[in-house]
Amino acid sequence: MDLVLAVSLSAVLGLVLFQALHFLTTKNEKNKAKLPPGPAPSPIIGNLLDLGDKPHKSLAKLAKIHGPLMSLKIGQVTTVVISSASVAREILQKHDSIFSNRTIPDAVRALDHHEFGIPWLPVASAWRNLRKVCNSYIFTTQKLDANQELRRKKVQELVVDVQEHCPAGKAVDVGQAAFRTTFNALSNTVLSLDLSDSSSDTAQRFKEVVRGVMDEIGKPNLADYFPIFQYIDLQGIKRRTAIHFRKIFDFFDHIINERLQGRNVKGYLPTDDMLDTLLSSSQENSDLMNNNYIKHLFLVTSIFLLLSFHCFLYYLVMD
Repeated sequence: MDLVLAVSLSAVLGLVLFQALHFLTTKNEKNKAKLPPGPAPSPIIGNLLDLGDKPHKSLAKLAKIHGPLMSLKIGQVTTVVISSASVAREILQKHDSIFSNRTIPDAVRALDHHEFGIPWLPVASAWRNLRKVCNSYIFTTQKLDANQELRRKKVQELVVDVQEHCPAGKAVDVGQAAFRTTFNALSNTVLSLDLSDSSSDTAQRFKEVVRGVMDEIGKPNLADYFPIFQYIDLQGIKRRTAIHFRKIFDFFDHIINERLQGRNVKGYLPTDDMLDTLLSSSQENSDLMNNNYIKHLFLVTSIFLLLSFHCFLYYLVMD
């Protein structure tokens, strides 16, 4: 009797889940006429199988059939794909305000990063305030010129490192050397610290944690294709990302608290790095900038740098 009941309940739950997914698949049928042409989606999974193991090549082939502007159903998410420079220019230049908001990966929602990280914020007051702070205090010509000597110093350290390898005939890992130079130049600009110091355990742990974030965000996530799974985090990606985020925020909290204590000491000399600039902005107007925004901004900066490094290595290998 118990077995029959268990089988019956499983069948009912399976049917309910199927019906829910089917409803999510078909609820936008009336809007299909407004979408660009595209391949017919399969039930529930949409066009996922059409992408294959090389999506960029599959999309290029599909574009030859359906045109430079086509729609796909990636799981339960309707996606419009542009494969023409002229169409992309039309959308990004003439209709940029409509398409400016980004799709938020489920992993990025860990610790509410999507509510504070500037790349994920919708174009609204919070985003405009952060953009204003960045443009007014960080990415100005004066700031970039002021850091010129720092960049020269880091490049000189790279040259010295290479020269030390030459007499001994040791091979130089170009990718690692370039990464260390770039990362230290940026981390000094932001925090006045070398975060790619091989002799520092803290720097090594920080780099590993940021790499862990990239690994988790880069994994295919069912929740991105089937939003119903966002509530259960089936693959545990958001949970692991939250662990990495928390470690990074603890690291930044420690640095921010140390800096705040130093700023309260009589005779403190400002370092004029990004952290000092943001803390000054926070003291002037805490509505525009606070420690939470600072940590999330630094998180984005760290991920962006590692991502840029991987792109650099890719093109280095390809060449």
